[in-house]
Amino acid sequence: MRFVDTPTATASVEIAATPERVWELCTDLGRFGEWSPENRGGQWINGATGAALGAHFRGIQEHAARGQWETVCEVTVFEAPQRFEWRLGEVAHPGAVWAFALRPGPEAGTTELTQSVQMGPGPSGITDALVAMPDKEERIIARRLGEYETGMNAVLAGIKTAAEA
Repeated sequence: MRFVDTPTATASVEIAATPERVWELCTDLGRFGEWSPENRGGQWINGATGAALGAHFRGIQEHAARGQWETVCEVTVFEAPQRFEWRLGEVAHPGAVWAFALRPGPEAGTTELTQSVQMGPGPSGITDALVAMPDKEERIIARRLGEYETGMNAVLAGIKTAAEA
């Protein structure tokens, strides 16, 4: 697994709530900090007041190995209440692509929620480590994907709890 191959990770959960209710939570940047082990929340910027196609937001991240940093992202897919996608950094050459996909679950009034991330192809926080230790690229990427999966599962569990409350 190499960075140039834009590795991905996904996590899914079934939620006993309508897609519309789940959608509200997926697009509420302030709530992410409640659920994620790494994300500390976000805020809409450049005049945006909420999720919309082309809206920009600033996310605050924190990781034990890297400390705290901010990212600027743009919403690149906004199809309520089915898909919400944002790209980190340059839209045409993103450092990462994150998304929520929602679809009706197998039971009436339920939702299957999937969160995904694609690393690269543009530079991101992991780029420096890959340049410094090219011989450990596969191990670094596998570890980061594992952290992403852990974080996504925590976010999905938080959304599930909030939506079902």
